[in-house]
Amino acid sequence: MPTYARADVAFERGEGPYLFDDKGKRYLDFMSGIAVNGLGHCHPRLVEALTAQARRIWHVSNVFRVPGQEKVARRLVENTFADTVFFTNSGVEAWECGAKLVRKYHDETGNPQRWRIITFNQAFHGRTMTAISAAKQEKLVKGFYPLVEGFDQVAFGNLNELRAAITDETAAICVEPVQGEGGVRSGDADFMRALRQVCDEFGLLLFLDEIQTGMGRTGKLFAHEWAGITPDVMCIAKGIGGGFPVGACLATEKAAVGMTAGTHGTTFGGNPLAMAVADAVLDVILEPGFLDRVDAVARRLRARLEALAAKHRSVLTEVRGMGLLLGLRIRDGIANTDVIAALRDAGLVTVGAGDNVIRLLPPLIIGDAEIEEGCAILDRVLSETRAS
Repeated sequence: MPTYARADVAFERGEGPYLFDDKGKRYLDFMSGIAVNGLGHCHPRLVEALTAQARRIWHVSNVFRVPGQEKVARRLVENTFADTVFFTNSGVEAWECGAKLVRKYHDETGNPQRWRIITFNQAFHGRTMTAISAAKQEKLVKGFYPLVEGFDQVAFGNLNELRAAITDETAAICVEPVQGEGGVRSGDADFMRALRQVCDEFGLLLFLDEIQTGMGRTGKLFAHEWAGITPDVMCIAKGIGGGFPVGACLATEKAAVGMTAGTHGTTFGGNPLAMAVADAVLDVILEPGFLDRVDAVARRLRARLEALAAKHRSVLTEVRGMGLLLGLRIRDGIANTDVIAALRDAGLVTVGAGDNVIRLLPPLIIGDAEIEEGCAILDRVLSETRAS
């Protein structure tokens, strides 16, 4: 179906932070498959894990024990707030699991009237009917009415509006610590801590969408760690599979009290291939010093981008984001899509976001050489960019 406005480029192989098209041209990848290829392309440990598992067994279904699931779940529990994990194939499936868990928790604890979830403007949680109903962005929902009921939206960062939206039917608050698709808008530490406090005050669940911000993307394993808080429920995906389709819904034992046998399921979720790759991803990301290095590299990249923004004020108005989830706000009158195309022609792959932003999502393995190469391309293209 013609649902994608695809760029006329076909990549045939990747190596580390680089992509190569079918004509042999090399590109520096500052998109990472939209925050998916966190360890770059064809990382040897991921390739080894996948091929070794492929020689043993691919799929058995969740009718039986899957030892790989048990291992990866245990590692996630040991390194997060969570007590329990449900594996999926994608981010939106993990988000849907979290939305169901929220309602089931309140039903199980004697408050079935609590079923509505507060979300934020410019949110993005996926493309299912429920997820677009939660986000309510016009570009997502046009033509798909009536929407799924149960979501109340408030302005991102506005605590007064948030408090005013809470009713006796409110069950949870769902938020992305950094809105990627929505324009790379960050919720600062005070905002995140305030959300935790509001949930505790009103008996709500804090439901974090860390599909894009998780797995080291911000320099911590998960972005909420910067605020020193823990959620009750969290959905993850993208980086956990390093390019292989994997998602997961993590929760405390208290929040997941209603998720018993038969309440939820998946055919492919948590299959042996996915678990082998996820385990290898965790091997790399949890190595001592890895996340500290990501944080340091991200700070150096941010400083270079701030310098470029100061130099190119006629094109760039702002640098946004956290860690290696960064956004360049392009001045009104210049389309971010035009700049993205020019960058791609010059050998730098990026991706757009809302509010006329260019999203930069380099793999977590980049170093100073890749920072300099990417910023040199940005500098050259921005110097040639003019308002139409």
